[in-house]
Amino acid sequence: MKPYTDAAGKISIGVGRNLTDVGISEDEADYLLDNDISSILHQLVARIAIFGSLDTTRQNVLADMAMNLGIEGLLRFHKMLAAIEAHDFEKAADEMLDSKWATQVGKRATELAAMMRTGVA
Repeated sequence: MKPYTDAAGKISIGVGRNLTDVGISEDEADYLLDNDISSILHQLVARIAIFGSLDTTRQNVLADMAMNLGIEGLLRFHKMLAAIEAHDFEKAADEMLDSKWATQVGKRATELAAMMRTGVA
């Protein structure tokens, strides 16, 4: 489902949830985020063969990037993924920082690259 404009001109989702006036609760936002994370993790397992054998920190780096870029966007990081496959986490981090994504997310890219290098959150 996608948001739509109802007959009164209000942005709505689902079965008449008025986002313009009512929005969503914090619990609903958390529920949606949990679903998004679960979906991304399933996609990472299915699409990146080495994902399951990575430590939790590096898995979290890839999940964070996939949440931002989408799985297809993450998969365009061919050199980074090849470096991860080779367990060359220094090169993987360098590839992360040598990207348009890094300039867009700024400090977050530096933090994630450090996590990729070290395996420490």
